[in-house]
Amino acid sequence: MHDYVPLLARILIGLLFLIPGGLSKLGNIEGFTGFLVSGGLPAFLTWPSIVFEIVLGLALIVGFQTRAMALLGAGFCVVAGLLYHFHPDDPIQVGNFFKNLAITGGLLLLALTGPGKLAFDRA
Repeated sequence: MHDYVPLLARILIGLLFLIPGGLSKLGNIEGFTGFLVSGGLPAFLTWPSIVFEIVLGLALIVGFQTRAMALLGAGFCVVAGLLYHFHPDDPIQVGNFFKNLAITGGLLLLALTGPGKLAFDRA
């Protein structure tokens, strides 16, 4: 179990950043840019954020630089939650905000424990 649970955690969290995160945004760049700007961020961050989510997802899945990537991902989740999901008057967005916090918790745990044995890092 100690070998497989960190791998499963990395895969599950990594897939979240990879598929509905970065890759899905490639299908509607203009829409994502509008969403990004609606939170107060500049449009030029569209491509860096898409690339970041794809790289983060892949790095977590294979266990490359897991601790550092998990910390970066945790910061990303907190900022995204505050900018795009912190709407106390909207129950759906409140749920999304707390999901971001939960993902942050998982990423912080990965940052603390490392990737496990079945990883590129093997830390």
